[in-house]
Amino acid sequence: MARILIVDDSIMMRKTLRTILQRAGHTVEAEAANGEQAILCYTSHRPDLVTLDITMPGMNGLEVIKRLKEIDPAANLVIVSALGQKRTVFEALQHGAKNYILKPVTEEKLLSVVNMVLAHSRGSSTPA
Repeated sequence: MARILIVDDSIMMRKTLRTILQRAGHTVEAEAANGEQAILCYTSHRPDLVTLDITMPGMNGLEVIKRLKEIDPAANLVIVSALGQKRTVFEALQHGAKNYILKPVTEEKLLSVVNMVLAHSRGSSTPA
């Protein structure tokens, strides 16, 4: 199973994501409430995957994507956001996000996307 970093300014959203991911057997390595914390957590933990909100105080999710991709071009980044604007989705994917999940998050959707991204990064066709 994967080691995951959750980045969201909402404590409740972090708790929801953590519960779903841990119940599925993943390890939540760290949580961050903003972009600056996300960068620090990523460099110290090097998780297999990052779930990342777009709208956060300070450094927004698009800026975090750019910074993380500079640190690690192979970083697996999945956007989890209430922003459903096509332009935002396009920008996130263009900057290196692997997928995009709209809030409210369902367990099925989250695990499906996480498993697909992890399987693709490992070069297999079977879910992690």
